[in-house]
Amino acid sequence: MKLDGIIAFVTVADCGSINEAARQLRLSKSTVSERLTELEHALGAKLLSRNSRQFALTEDGMALLERARRIVMETSEAKEDLARRRGEVSGPLRIAVPRAFGDLHLGPILYDFMGRYPDVTVTADFDDRITEPGSAFDALVRIAPAELPKLATEQLTISRRTLVAAPSYLEQYGRPKGIDELDRHKAIHYMDRGPDDWTFRAEIERVVARVAPRLRVTSCFAMRDAAIAGLGIAWLPTFHSYQAIKAGTLEMLDIGVDPDVTPVTIAYHNGHGTSAKLRALIEHMKLAFGDPPYWDEDLAINRG
Repeated sequence: MKLDGIIAFVTVADCGSINEAARQLRLSKSTVSERLTELEHALGAKLLSRNSRQFALTEDGMALLERARRIVMETSEAKEDLARRRGEVSGPLRIAVPRAFGDLHLGPILYDFMGRYPDVTVTADFDDRITEPGSAFDALVRIAPAELPKLATEQLTISRRTLVAAPSYLEQYGRPKGIDELDRHKAIHYMDRGPDDWTFRAEIERVVARVAPRLRVTSCFAMRDAAIAGLGIAWLPTFHSYQAIKAGTLEMLDIGVDPDVTPVTIAYHNGHGTSAKLRALIEHMKLAFGDPPYWDEDLAINRG
């Protein structure tokens, strides 16, 4: 058996598709398929039942999967252990990051990190769909309150979310002073499967406000730009809105509630300890983000 075939098999099983596995492994779909076929030939067993649209693990595939995951993990841990013993900050590092956060903030931090550690190579996937490191990534940056089971989690910084609107919108529709006034306004909502609600923390309780949508989108960039255009009020993380707030094209609204605070964390498989390169990246990111984060500096924001 070849290790690259085992890695391909585990990645396909974790991703749920050959296309997504090929994307994460940075290989062509045909190469991933070839490696799977070679592994099946070496084992003399069919691991996947495939058709043009989907696949399913066979009984042999299900029997192999956990052991294959251990092989991939132990191989990675062996490499990391040798590097750690030598105190090396070197080798490949693969991380997944939410797209907008990566585009806005992680890129420059990674470039500085790689300049400091020239023997580290980085694969950074800016993608909102990746929900756990799996076999293709060493770590996952998350903006979410809940920890992932069986993974080590460290907080890098925090994200604050506030209501913002353009001066032109506030001049036309007025400035809401409290939650009970929001129902008279227009909202720019992030489109997901939930209702068009904003949930706020007011002292010790949670308060829900339902505001009629003027626009629904699946992009925080589009939400910010629509708010700047005066289409309505948006509930945005300050890491999205801080530049527009400082430029005066958006204003934060004070409706008597605290900003929504969510930890920005990094999750990873702990194994026998954090690798030297991942530990170096984590410390570099913590220092670069700051406490409070640099995007909240000079904002008139309740930091509670």
